[in-house]
Amino acid sequence: MRNRRAALAAVASAASLALTLTACGQNSEGGSEEDKGGSEGATVGIAMPTKSSERWIADGANVEKELKAKGFKTKLVFGEDDPDQQVSQIENMITQGVDALIVAAIDNKSLGNVLQQAKDADIPVVSYDRLILGTENVDYYASFDNEKVGELQGGYIVDKLGLKAGKKGPFNIELFAGSNDDNNTRYFFQGAMNVLKPYMDKGQLVVRSKQTDLNQVTTLRWDGGTAQKRMDDLLTSSYRSARVDAVLSPYDGISIGILSALKSDGYGSGSKAMPVVTGQDAEVASLKSIISGQQTQTVFKDLRELAKVAANMVDAVLNDKKPEVNDTKSYDNGSKVVPAYLLQPVSVDKSNYKQVLVDGGYYTEDQLK
Repeated sequence: MRNRRAALAAVASAASLALTLTACGQNSEGGSEEDKGGSEGATVGIAMPTKSSERWIADGANVEKELKAKGFKTKLVFGEDDPDQQVSQIENMITQGVDALIVAAIDNKSLGNVLQQAKDADIPVVSYDRLILGTENVDYYASFDNEKVGELQGGYIVDKLGLKAGKKGPFNIELFAGSNDDNNTRYFFQGAMNVLKPYMDKGQLVVRSKQTDLNQVTTLRWDGGTAQKRMDDLLTSSYRSARVDAVLSPYDGISIGILSALKSDGYGSGSKAMPVVTGQDAEVASLKSIISGQQTQTVFKDLRELAKVAANMVDAVLNDKKPEVNDTKSYDNGSKVVPAYLLQPVSVDKSNYKQVLVDGGYYTEDQLK
């Protein structure tokens, strides 16, 4: 049974406090310790990628909160964007005897060996937001509809430039994507390109740099400084006599870097208006930027709900139940199709951030001042 280790731990703990336990595991009220369920005495290891991103700090805190509310103990670690460090942290948690793992991978192809150790120790694994690739030892996947995220970003650009309303352009656009070691990157990019490519094919959107393939536009570790340097290079090489009308950015941290490069080139001052710049994760710095008229849009993913999904998955598995899923076809990690529960993202800009984020209790107005 999945809850065997948790039940044994509970029995041992109770025995140290009361001598009324029988040899077959009966408690003082005559009930078996296993009857208390998988959360009794169980510990869940949580491996997050980094503390350098606001969203992953929030994820860690939200997941801990949800698990503790269900009676679990937790061990939360951050890998600081070092795949080797994350592997070592997960190995340590396995050695310490955690009962389940929730893992947001740094490098989604680096965890095969350590997750085999988890399998050998009968430790279930929930892949959190970033699908872990190349191993059968991933039980469930908790995330958002990642292709929809890209569709919202691409659709926002199309709407903002008025392409649906009949404006012919051509408009100049540059494309950015996330880290090449994050499986979500291809889903975000594909979703955006589903919307943008028809306009590119008709010549209404023009990528002056000609960098349109995914492998040309990725941003290692989702790093804003890397994005800023690339945007600087694009402005120098392709926009001396032209202006940028839109930038597809997959993530707020990347957007901040792009905006820094644009501002250094004179955008946002005088008659040189900022281009449309998308984003993702609704981080505070980017929301302030949106409110002040610099970044244009972000995609909000309610991390509170994602934490609930992951915690519910662990709770179900440790109680020998089947977690709720709503996608059993889309997320093939190369070794298996991982059953997933996908939440829906929401496009946010200056017109609706109060309704979505403040009225929704995610932020206070003071946090966004």
